Amino acid sequence: MHRAKILFACGLAVLPQILVAQLDGPSLGSFTDSSRSQRRPLPLEQAFPFYVSEGEPGTYRIVWEAAEEHYLYKHRFKFSLRQLPALKILPVAFEIPEGIHKTDQFFGEVEVYYSKLAIDLILPEKPSADAILVVEFQGCAEWGFCYPPQEIPFEL
Repeated sequence: MHRAKILFACGLAVLPQILVAQLDGPSLGSFTDSSRSQRRPLPLEQAFPFYVSEGEPGTYRIVWEAAEEHYLYKHRFKFSLRQLPALKILPVAFEIPEGIHKTDQFFGEVEVYYSKLAIDLILPEKPSADAILVVEFQGCAEWGFCYPPQEIPFEL
C-alpha cells in the first residue's frame, strides 16, 4: 500500500512536465494570442452607418461612413421607392462616384468604397406621406468577413 502511494505521488510530480511538453507545439501563449487576434464582425450599424438627407424637391443624399478596414461594393447598391396605393415599387436613379478597383475574394474584380461615400438619389415622383425608400447594399471587412446583402426601409 505504501508503495502505491509513492508511485501515485511520483506520477503527480511528473504530470506537470508532461502537460508542459504537450504545449511545446503551439505554446500556451499562442493560444491566448490567437484568441485576442481573432476578429469578430462589427454590428452592421457600426460597420456601415449611414444617414439620409433631403436636398432639392425629389432629391436625396445618402452618406455612408464605413468603419476602418470595411468597404462597400459598388455593384450591390440599389434603391427603390415604395408607396401606396397598392404598394407601388419604383426604381430610384442614383449618381455614385467611381470607386477603388479591387480583386475581392468573394466577387473577383470589383469597385469598392472605403470610409466616406455620398450617393445622390433622384426620385421618379414626389413621395407620398407614407413613402418608404428601400436602401440595398452589401459590404465586407478587409479581414475576410462579408456581411449578407442588406435591404433597409427608410421612411421619408
